[in-house]
Amino acid sequence: MSSTTPPAPTGSLHEAASPVAEAAPGEQRRAFWAVFLGWIVDSFDFNILAFILIDIQQSFTVDRALAGALGTVTLVMRLVGGTVAGTAADRWGRKLPLILSVLWFSLFAFLSGFSTSYAMLFALRALFGLGMGGEWSAGMALVLEHTPARRRGLVSGLMLGGWYWGYLLAATVFQFVYPLFAHLPDLAWRVMLWSAILPALFTLWIRRNVKESPVWLARQRTLRESGAAARPAGLSLMRIFQRDLLWTTVHTTLVIGSFMCIYYSVNFWYPTFLRDAGRPTLPYLAAFNVGAIAGTALWGLLSEGRLGRRGAATVTMLLGIASLPLYLHATDPWLLAAGALCMGFFGMGIWGMAPAYSNERFPTEVRGVGVGFCYHAAAAIGALMPYLLGTLQDRGFALADAMSAAMVVAGLMAMVIWLGPETRGREFTP
Repeated sequence: MSSTTPPAPTGSLHEAASPVAEAAPGEQRRAFWAVFLGWIVDSFDFNILAFILIDIQQSFTVDRALAGALGTVTLVMRLVGGTVAGTAADRWGRKLPLILSVLWFSLFAFLSGFSTSYAMLFALRALFGLGMGGEWSAGMALVLEHTPARRRGLVSGLMLGGWYWGYLLAATVFQFVYPLFAHLPDLAWRVMLWSAILPALFTLWIRRNVKESPVWLARQRTLRESGAAARPAGLSLMRIFQRDLLWTTVHTTLVIGSFMCIYYSVNFWYPTFLRDAGRPTLPYLAAFNVGAIAGTALWGLLSEGRLGRRGAATVTMLLGIASLPLYLHATDPWLLAAGALCMGFFGMGIWGMAPAYSNERFPTEVRGVGVGFCYHAAAAIGALMPYLLGTLQDRGFALADAMSAAMVVAGLMAMVIWLGPETRGREFTP
């Protein structure tokens, strides 16, 4: 049971032969910032929902299970959007699906603020999930195919940090904008969603300044020179289920699925946990997300060393579980803040190697759809967590206890990473 792409040697001669060497440093930086900023606004648009669940419950008179289902449906629909965008990225390049995805999720996040019923909001959040899924599939392939193998772990960690920057931005907007409308609770949560339209303007910069992936372009040249026609749209999806890639697809989905369960078990309901306790959300969320930004970068970097992708994921997961007593069960505000910092740094640090690991599992011909399908099938697995934790609360479980148990189970699931190969150091070839 191993990936079909064997580790490739690193070094100057090998790297000079890589299509990545064709990309100038300026092109690499622009690709990084395009995807990084896109990931920030993607995160902002999704995570703003976590701060207004109580308001939505009151506006539409729904229980916590249905409130949690708004997060679940978004995560499930990401699978459809990620698969479609990934297939398009393999067929027509990484850049166009990225632009369309950012436009799509910005639009439907904005429209969610006009919902007149729970059913309408549910449908619009499902449509939002389509664009959210596409941003990852096209964007991560674009930036990592611009990145030399020796720096891929660090860039992977920095890239994932964008998600926590987006969460921190959502927390800041909630802290300073929401109170301006707090006297009109049915309006306040809508304003939070309407703010999501602004990132759509960012696509104009992407269109003008970011180059297509050098690895994807090199593959197109290879196909033309060999006289082979590019694969028709849709075929790359079928390819990842053929015998030689089937285990890679299944295993990568299970690995990232366990990461998703870790994230959503301790994150989605965390603002509600704080609000229920009468605590301000911003200080604790700032500690959590600052820890996560630093943790994903550091653990992504460490995954380039002796630990590798698998060892780094294991160590940070164990330390994340050890942070639970401070994160959810401390009563002193300073200890609770320290727990938030530790959970961000260790519990979320496991994500630092996720983009590199998943992209390294697939060959260039199916990297877009392979990564897109696995990541978002994994998100569909993780999508059970918001609903499950909401249901447990409705049945009388304390939120902190439910979150802790879910984190431990998800962490043990992450050990499935050892059933697959180490991927550190693999080159992307046409």
